[in-house]
Amino acid sequence: MKTLPLLPTSLVGSYAQPGWLIDRERLGERLPPRVLLDALWRVPPEHLAEAQDDATVLALHDQNRAGVDIVTDGEMRRESYSNRFANALEGVDLDKPGEATDRTGAQVPVPRVVGPITHSHPVEAPHIALIRAHTDRPIKITLPGPFTMAQQAQNDYYPDEGSLAMAYAEAVNVELRALFAAGVDVVQLDEPYVQARPEAAREYAVAAIDRALQGASGPTALHVCFGYGKHVDDKPPGYAFLSELDACTADEISIECAQPRLKMDLLKTLPNKIVHVGVLDLRDQTPETPELVAERIRQALEHFPAERLRVAPDCGMKYLPRNVAYAKMAAMVEGARIVRQEIGA
Repeated sequence: MKTLPLLPTSLVGSYAQPGWLIDRERLGERLPPRVLLDALWRVPPEHLAEAQDDATVLALHDQNRAGVDIVTDGEMRRESYSNRFANALEGVDLDKPGEATDRTGAQVPVPRVVGPITHSHPVEAPHIALIRAHTDRPIKITLPGPFTMAQQAQNDYYPDEGSLAMAYAEAVNVELRALFAAGVDVVQLDEPYVQARPEAAREYAVAAIDRALQGASGPTALHVCFGYGKHVDDKPPGYAFLSELDACTADEISIECAQPRLKMDLLKTLPNKIVHVGVLDLRDQTPETPELVAERIRQALEHFPAERLRVAPDCGMKYLPRNVAYAKMAAMVEGARIVRQEIGA
């Protein structure tokens, strides 16, 4: 991976999907789907892959134009951060979904595990060549974490959720290795449910995460949040499960700080990690000014060294209108530039 500037910028994962690709109104009506919802796509099946390629190129163009240091594919092929990968695995009954309680307390359709969870084919790795053809910047690709997938499934096969999480971890590990082999620079696991279910997380989340990251040939990151800003308003100023992640093998931890007005001294609980600090409130559709972003970075620097900080949105940007997402992203890049100049980087 090429040398990064101090305070490098990156998306958490998703970017705003075009309205010609996906039904954004229907997408935003509910929490991210756990099962496949083909009806969300506006493009006929025979043209969908090409349309997703085109949307990926647009997402890369916006990131390149804004000056983002580490780019993602924008998750243009996904209805949610987790359902594409979780439903591509063997051992899941796609015809008869199960039910589970989501983090809001609602019962929602989820993958129903009826046999051994195994990775039968690459899911994201085949698309890395397209991404590389449209950027010379480091590439980060995200995968749903094993703990979160276990919480978002109906387990009709394994003896307990811990065993299910470890099976998911082995499947994630196969994809992770394929991604690095395809030329990805950073692989990130999304694990929002360690925050939502801290008691279960303390039992087996770190072990599952470490199994998923085993043998990684490049930097790895872990994203933890309170849920998408569009769907979750009242967020606590602190994490129920954060310091425990300092013991996991992920090199970097990505957290949201802007919308919940996180107490920045919590950064000190991750003394061995690089930390991605969320500086964009994604519930507020008014773009931040670069100076506001800079001030949020300064607050983090009061508690954490610049050499171990990354600058990012709070979470994925998929629910924002594209013009708003771009304006926020550009402000993030400029805010980081302001602080670099102030500290002589």
